[in-house]
Amino acid sequence: MASWCVRAVRQSYSLVASPTLIRASPRLLCTATQQKNGHRSEEEAEKPEQSSAEKVLMEEKTQLEDQLKDMTEKYKRALADTENLRTRSQKMIEDAKLYGIQGFCKDLLEVADILEKATESVPKEEVTTHNPHLKNLYDGLVMTEVQIQKVFTKHGLVKLNPEGLKFDPYEHEALFHAPVEGKEPGSVAVVTKVGYKLHGRTLRPALVGVAKAP
Repeated sequence: MASWCVRAVRQSYSLVASPTLIRASPRLLCTATQQKNGHRSEEEAEKPEQSSAEKVLMEEKTQLEDQLKDMTEKYKRALADTENLRTRSQKMIEDAKLYGIQGFCKDLLEVADILEKATESVPKEEVTTHNPHLKNLYDGLVMTEVQIQKVFTKHGLVKLNPEGLKFDPYEHEALFHAPVEGKEPGSVAVVTKVGYKLHGRTLRPALVGVAKAP
């Protein structure tokens, strides 16, 4: 038994110490090293490629974000401009509805002035049953004047008769300034021609004389 163990140990030593195995070992080691180095160089070559691709993607992302921001701002400005245009258009339509008859009203004001002057020029003491023709004519003028004022009011046209009121340059046009007894300085002392306003806008200023301090 002991002799068999000795032989087995000798065979194992001869196998390990074999020149063929010793010569093959460096080759195997060299091949393994080359393979390891090859994998490492491939990984190192892939890293710059990945970094370059990531850089390109980041640049594209930044550009797209900037474009999106710019388009969003343009879209908001376009919405604001559209809303402003809609508001202005609506205001123009409303003004056209309110003041579209402005020219027509100005022409009718002359008719109202003539009717007013006609009624004022008739002596009240002459308007009696003893003078039926004049009375009928006067009553017809008065009724016509009343009716035309009703039509004016219906369409937003209001008469301005500012006698005794404080002078307002937006509604009155001063023809003269003079001291007037019993009138406060700066107030309207005389109205030579009534004015009119259309829906709150002065269509024709009242022609007035303004009282001043003596």
